[in-house]
Amino acid sequence: MPNPVVKWQIVAGDAGAVAAFYKKLFGWTVDAGNALGYRELRSGEARGIDGGVWPSPTPGHATVQLFIEVDDVAAQLDRAVALGAKVLVPRTVLPDGDVMALLVDPAGLPFGIVQQAGQSAQRSTQVPS
Repeated sequence: MPNPVVKWQIVAGDAGAVAAFYKKLFGWTVDAGNALGYRELRSGEARGIDGGVWPSPTPGHATVQLFIEVDDVAAQLDRAVALGAKVLVPRTVLPDGDVMALLVDPAGLPFGIVQQAGQSAQRSTQVPS
């Protein structure tokens, strides 16, 4: 399937407490080694999609965001805006090499688009079967 959901993110005021809640509830592992306060959550199951918790810049405002994989963040960002989306965070290259942007769809729901490091190059070199 093109453009799959590859990650989810909870945005919450107390990221540590939210991550601890899901760790206790589901037995997920938490990696809090991110200097910016992001907590990665992993279920350890091959069929699940891992995610994380990001500290909310606005106290009391919590939401869930899905991240959809794209081949070209800049092009998809332009297309989304043309279709009525609003940009929350412009195209950003992350320390791990991923490229992402955050948007709000016309219904007001936040979502992210991401080009994972090495994904486009990998796809373009694959031979169709």
